[in-house]
Amino acid sequence: MADHYDALETRDPDARERDLFARLSEIVARALTAPGWASHLAGVDPASVTSRAALARLPLMRKSDLVALQKAHPPFGGLNVTPAGKVRRLLMSPGPIFEPEGFGPDIYGVARALLAAGFRPGDIVHNSFSYHLTPGAFIFESGLLSLGCAVIPGGVGNTDQQIEAIAHFKPSGYAGTPDFLKLLLDGAARSGKNASSLKRALVSGAALPATLRQELAARGVDVLACYAIAEVGVIAYETAAGDGMVVNEHIIVEIVRPGTGDPVPDGDVGEVVVTSFNPDYPMIRLATGDLSAVLAGRSPCGRTNMRIKGWMGRADQTTKIKGMFVHPAQVAEIGRRHRELGRLRLVVTRAGEQDVMTLMAECPAAPEGLAAAVAMTLAAVTRLRGEVSLVAAGALPNDGKLIADERGVA
Repeated sequence: MADHYDALETRDPDARERDLFARLSEIVARALTAPGWASHLAGVDPASVTSRAALARLPLMRKSDLVALQKAHPPFGGLNVTPAGKVRRLLMSPGPIFEPEGFGPDIYGVARALLAAGFRPGDIVHNSFSYHLTPGAFIFESGLLSLGCAVIPGGVGNTDQQIEAIAHFKPSGYAGTPDFLKLLLDGAARSGKNASSLKRALVSGAALPATLRQELAARGVDVLACYAIAEVGVIAYETAAGDGMVVNEHIIVEIVRPGTGDPVPDGDVGEVVVTSFNPDYPMIRLATGDLSAVLAGRSPCGRTNMRIKGWMGRADQTTKIKGMFVHPAQVAEIGRRHRELGRLRLVVTRAGEQDVMTLMAECPAAPEGLAAAVAMTLAAVTRLRGEVSLVAAGALPNDGKLIADERGVA
């Protein structure tokens, strides 16, 4: 197989722009057949949406609003064109946010990212994204199968069993979070199991600091990252050129000023907004809550699409921790369940190349066992384990911040 997935990746940028916007009015018209989009885009003439300027005049659909929208109009907020009973899978992300998976080959655009990371037909790949309700594993499996790879459905947890499977099947590739790849390699080294077959990885869902990338490379695994969300799939992906992320071919990406829908000049940091052409579950100007910026010029790898700097933080407080989104509303829920607590702040840091979260909670007089009880609630609400630190009343700033991401950006 060539260095590029197909000719779409190397076409003239003007030709790509003409193709995407020639098809845009059709997907807007299709979206309007769903009641949620009909309400959100009321008064929009699909035939008029044929340029970036016209697209920028449409209202944003904020990912952060999907929880309330889906609760009011289950199961998908009225944004699904295909009825729930006629899709392939019904999935659930933290929040909770619910997503339908439609039919079709590689509908999430993962195969391009896999090929750019060195995966090829016939490879055996260990997929360590969760197969339990959440879409990550299925998103990546769809791309692996489209590319012609065999998949080991590792999922999360059961580390010893996963190491046994790696030693037995000898996969050359890994898909999952970078943190878990390190855990598997560490576990294999401790147990004397052979995981040396792993040579390449495509990771997502968690930060990939330069130090961790270098450590994994020193252990024989070349790691590239992609930026993906459940509603769209892979938005952009790294290539061997190592210079930013190339935007995928099945979407339109805008970078807008946070809190608005106004595109920013190329190079300015802003919120990533994505429009997809998924016929079952189209997204029209979905504001992801993630920050990035457009990189000038073309990638040295030969792909000609827009490049972005990758994930540069959150436009809102919703934060991805250990591959799972944690929302401010979840932190507030902990406070509702423990009325004796005052202000709360979930602090996210890194230790030992792993995400660590600590809930700082004001409490004027902490009874025995309260910290342990709050820790159990934290795990139940977020599906993630974390520490709890009870502090004096007034110790936390009065700034409205419920989540503080102190990991920095590599």
